[in-house]
Amino acid sequence: MPLTNIQYDRIFRQYEERQKENRLETERRHACVYESIPEFQKLENAVASLAVAQGKKLLSGDEKALDALRKSLADLKAQKEQLLLDAGFSVNFLDPVFCCPDCQDTGYIGREKCHCFRQAEISLLYEQSGIQDLLKQNNFSLLSYEYYRGEALALFQNAVKTCQSFIKNFNSDYHNLFFYGTVGTGKSFLSCCVAKELMDQGHSVIYFGATGLFDLLSNAAFHTKDREERQNAYSDLYRCDLLIIDDLGTELTNQFTSSQLFSLLNERHLGKKSTLISTNFTLAQLRDRYSDRIFSRITSNFEVCRLAGEDIRMYKLQ
Repeated sequence: MPLTNIQYDRIFRQYEERQKENRLETERRHACVYESIPEFQKLENAVASLAVAQGKKLLSGDEKALDALRKSLADLKAQKEQLLLDAGFSVNFLDPVFCCPDCQDTGYIGREKCHCFRQAEISLLYEQSGIQDLLKQNNFSLLSYEYYRGEALALFQNAVKTCQSFIKNFNSDYHNLFFYGTVGTGKSFLSCCVAKELMDQGHSVIYFGATGLFDLLSNAAFHTKDREERQNAYSDLYRCDLLIIDDLGTELTNQFTSSQLFSLLNERHLGKKSTLISTNFTLAQLRDRYSDRIFSRITSNFEVCRLAGEDIRMYKLQ
């Protein structure tokens, strides 16, 4: 399922806009420092003058000019850093601003696509999942225990700790998560929290509601004539760092969806690629709805978290 030229143009425009915004932010920071610390700009001008003067000495054959330049530059750097600190700025306040320090907002590291570019591709390919909008409304900065009481509070706190451990150990330990429980108890919220943290770390994440996921798989299996496009669809789902399947059970379950779900879980397990699933089903309902091998795969290879309580969304409407 390759991107079209129009979609690639859209990604590159995003990078261009990002570079422009960050250049303006860097200029704004310099202007702020120059206004707050008049001596700072004088030191920066001194650096340029010093480099020219010592360069002339070096060209004239002065062998000590380079060492003298290095020492003088180090002294000027130390003075500038001290001025920043004295004025309440951080030492690296004037460093170039980048959304992605790894590729410096170019999208590439050498000739390879940066992880941020790959995530941009994934976000465009699967933008019907609406993950970007979801992450603005569901992330750890908005975490609250306000609507939980008693057992529900204890279960939610345990799920939060499980998510934090999952994120912390994501690079070293292969793990899967399974959230189940009643409607509106925080399953989708925690799924998005995990997604955001891992995306911020540079991991590729694909988020799908169950209905959308199986619609995609159905189209790839029955309506896509292009073999390469079909293979790319499966490859993305098999190989992304984290696949999130939200609201499992809302899809029309039949032999096709069951076989596709098992294949997806099995391929990702063999590749040690993590999966996060949420559902409103109980474990008994899950076993009855899907095959024994799917139930076994989930209960044996996933860390299971139950959530309970009233529908938080209804509380918030009051």
